[in-house]
Amino acid sequence: MVEQSFAVKKILCLTLVFSFCIYSNAQTTSKLENYFDKAIEKIEAKCIEWRRDFHQHPELGNREFRTSKIIADHLRSLGLEVQEGVAKTGVVGILRGAKPGPVVGLRADMDALPVTERSDLPFASKQKATYNGKEVDVMHACGHDAHVAILMAVAEVLAGMKQDLQGTVKFIFQPAEEGPPEGEEGGASLMVKEGVLQNPDVDVMFGLHINAQTPVGQIRYREKGMMAASDWFTITVKGKQSHGAQPWLGVDPVLVGAQIVEGLQAIVSRQSELTKNAVVISTTIFQGGVRENIIPEEVKLSGTIRTLDTTMQKDVWMKIERTAKNIAEASGAEAVVSFQSKTLVTYNDPELTAAMLPSLKKAAKNNVLIMDAVTGGEDFSFFAAKIPSLYFYLGGMPPSADPLKTAPHHTPEFHIDEAGMKTGIRAFCFLVTDYMKANAGKKNQK
Repeated sequence: MVEQSFAVKKILCLTLVFSFCIYSNAQTTSKLENYFDKAIEKIEAKCIEWRRDFHQHPELGNREFRTSKIIADHLRSLGLEVQEGVAKTGVVGILRGAKPGPVVGLRADMDALPVTERSDLPFASKQKATYNGKEVDVMHACGHDAHVAILMAVAEVLAGMKQDLQGTVKFIFQPAEEGPPEGEEGGASLMVKEGVLQNPDVDVMFGLHINAQTPVGQIRYREKGMMAASDWFTITVKGKQSHGAQPWLGVDPVLVGAQIVEGLQAIVSRQSELTKNAVVISTTIFQGGVRENIIPEEVKLSGTIRTLDTTMQKDVWMKIERTAKNIAEASGAEAVVSFQSKTLVTYNDPELTAAMLPSLKKAAKNNVLIMDAVTGGEDFSFFAAKIPSLYFYLGGMPPSADPLKTAPHHTPEFHIDEAGMKTGIRAFCFLVTDYMKANAGKKNQK
């Protein structure tokens, strides 16, 4: 009886200890959520003001001088260590928490696009710039202005709880996500090349993209391949020039080029295992000829390839080259094929994604959905290729809107609902603190 009584008391004691731990963790979580709620409520208006300022003053890739200065000044005002001129115009802020723990990277892209804005917003862009030698209008037509404002707000919220942070946060403000000007390096690949993931070494990376077809308050994600690798191809078809009235005296590269365009689509429809993953081949440039009655000597075809699988990506490259060369040879012409890799597959680490899903659900109040893979490309993929990463979509569409009718990204009418930004702030804050709590055994890396 004495042994049984002791066993019952032991079980009761362990139950009480376990219950206390659950209660203590719940209290800590509740306290943190309350802190974030109040801090985000306080900073939301400032975040919107930042976003509107960046929207009114957009800058193209590798030319984000004004944007970078505003970011650097803000980070310094919070007491962060600041690095400028990273990958030309990038800014990195380092917030070292008072307690040991892992290093978490957060990324926001800064650049705008050569797009003419068509809106009646009071802060609509009227900016112009030079892009690849041409004067163009400039617009934040993809939401990068919101990304910068969100990450600036996150830096302020987390800096306010520095004494409680169990690790280090690296805020990475990246230039040229849409690609650098011709003849220049830039973007995430250059940041990685210059060592942005070292000193201190980043353990994990988180990134987001506000989306005009996702309702405000919602987060969408996908493990493994979420966004496609983006490659560019160029095919130069060399024929033999002749009079337009006597095509038999030459080799017409225009006709051969047209046959190649059609042949490339057969790679998608007949040679790719589309039940495994999507493939897109789009020929977007067809250049050749200077006069209506002259068959030119050569034409140039260019376009983009999108794949969600690295093996399929290599296979498509091989088939494009084979198709172009064989079609050209059949007509007595020659095809010279080249490729440029623009982005990799944006890959969400499955283990990290599963571990951080509760954080996303807290941030979006359980309004979290698994999404289909998309054929758009993201150079966040260069970070994800080096360290475990998680990238997700943030709702930027008014809840009552029709996603099939809202203007897509990269268009003059593109628009986001600013109410969605606070969910992005919450998401980054919870991802940082939850990851640090779960990995508090790691020491800050100097």
